[in-house]
Amino acid sequence: MRGVDTFTESLFTMRRLEDFVPANHPLRPIRAMVNEALLKMDGLFAGMYEADIKGGRPSIAPEKLLRAMLLQIFFSVRSERQLMEQTHYNLLYRWFIGLAMDDAVWVPSVFTKNRERLIAHDAIIELFNHIVETADRKGWLSGEHFSVDGQLQGPDPQQRHARLAHRRGCAAVPQGQDGQ
Repeated sequence: MRGVDTFTESLFTMRRLEDFVPANHPLRPIRAMVNEALLKMDGLFAGMYEADIKGGRPSIAPEKLLRAMLLQIFFSVRSERQLMEQTHYNLLYRWFIGLAMDDAVWVPSVFTKNRERLIAHDAIIELFNHIVETADRKGWLSGEHFSVDGQLQGPDPQQRHARLAHRRGCAAVPQGQDGQ
């Protein structure tokens, strides 16, 4: 018997965002480590926002902003506009950042302005240093050198030039003999 294709949305839900994230999801230990590092940065954040005591709208909590920036890196989100769009509908993103289901997602330009403040106060470097310190303390780092070059390389320009010259019926100029 065929089921009926209906959608009845509940007015209320009794579940937390935490309930939607699998217990073994890789972001769980990352979030715990990030939160530990963010607690150590409380003094830095207090100093950054001292000048705001005189008034104005509240800014984005720096802890939430840094968690959102990490998601952008982890999931290769190309722009802050896309990050805000995906945060709007992705429960995993909301959970990691610390936004409730009904919290408004930030406007991309506001996100950018607040991100610039974090960069100016070296908060991103401080977060990275705290995370490395935690990983070292837990024995997750090794002394072995590992390096990856993520640069995308096209074909050798000299080979490409020679192929194009061959197709056109003229001789390729050997490297160093073209006056350059």
